[in-house]
Amino acid sequence: MIIGFSRKVGALVLAAVVALLTVTLSAAPAAAAGKVVYITFDDGPSPVYTPQVLKVLSQYGVRATFFEVGQNVAAHPAVTNRVYRAGNSVQNHTWSHPDLRQLSGSQFTFQVTATDRQIRAHTGYRPCCLRPPYGAVNGTVRARAAALGKKLALWTVDPRDWSRPGAAVIRSRVLSHVRPGSVVLLHDGGGDRSQTVAALSGILKTLKSRGYTFVTWAR
Repeated sequence: MIIGFSRKVGALVLAAVVALLTVTLSAAPAAAAGKVVYITFDDGPSPVYTPQVLKVLSQYGVRATFFEVGQNVAAHPAVTNRVYRAGNSVQNHTWSHPDLRQLSGSQFTFQVTATDRQIRAHTGYRPCCLRPPYGAVNGTVRARAAALGKKLALWTVDPRDWSRPGAAVIRSRVLSHVRPGSVVLLHDGGGDRSQTVAALSGILKTLKSRGYTFVTWAR
């Protein structure tokens, strides 16, 4: 009885490890050559914090990928246009930030296509990537995203900056986990992002000193 139970536990652990590896491997975009890192920002655009993020990125000559919420784009279209004109990539983060696993097919389609229309209106292109809020993905989400021509864009480094643990903690969490090809999740919208802005300069400066270059998802 004990041996049988141990085997079942072992099988469950193995399945969990395989699932984790699958999620991690699918999180990153197509591999880029060299020592690169993807800096990404979620939940904007914000009229307060997005311009501050853009200023720091410009200081270090870095381009990032902004996964924007459609209703925020509609509210602050000039900010989205500014993100785009600075050479950054603007991608889809749904219209109102729901858990996509909980939506009907028509609700899912609205969340993605309405955001696409807003981003296209202010950048001239249709996003190729969809970042599911909360990283909430299942087979249905994957199938629906693919049917709309979207690649799911997750992440590999999450400093939980949204919880505002302090700029030093955010910086340390990023720098201690970045590896070549890492996708770093940060936030420029959805609340007070002053700590993220304060941490960003040190993150970029240190990664540059380590020989990293910065790339984005396709525009």
